[in-house]
Amino acid sequence: MVSSKNRIYDELVKFITTNQDNLYRLAYSYVKNQQEALDIVQDSIYKALSSADTLKSFEYIKTWVYRIVINTSITYIRKKKYTVVSDKIEIKFDNSENDLEQNIDLYDAIDRLSEKEKTVVVLKYFEDMKFDEIARVTQCNINTLKSRLYSAINKLRIIIDGEG
Repeated sequence: MVSSKNRIYDELVKFITTNQDNLYRLAYSYVKNQQEALDIVQDSIYKALSSADTLKSFEYIKTWVYRIVINTSITYIRKKKYTVVSDKIEIKFDNSENDLEQNIDLYDAIDRLSEKEKTVVVLKYFEDMKFDEIARVTQCNINTLKSRLYSAINKLRIIIDGEG
């Protein structure tokens, strides 16, 4: 019979394998550098697998791993005193010139948000998470998250309209 800890470890490995692109995209949204995002994902996977025994239930695997990636990204940025420089080449080239310019403006505007606002925006709109999932990842209550999102959207409007 397979122990509960082995089962959680196996589920964690399966989740990481299935969602590695999402984890990379999440890390990349913070550092805007391919190699650094890969390093963050690698560190996050190591941390997750090393502490798999602390995960109590399968239902929290997604939020638990996302939280590890977010925390690892933020720690990485703080350690390097990182100045975000966007790698514009990675944005979709099949868009029209105007769409490409708007995407670049949006990504630049998102980079100007606070870490907490940026986290909510990225998880809500880029990772398609629901507020209850974001609440588990960020360990914040839903009303606080909605307030941060509302504030972030208003800031994004001001930033983008001010430049446009």
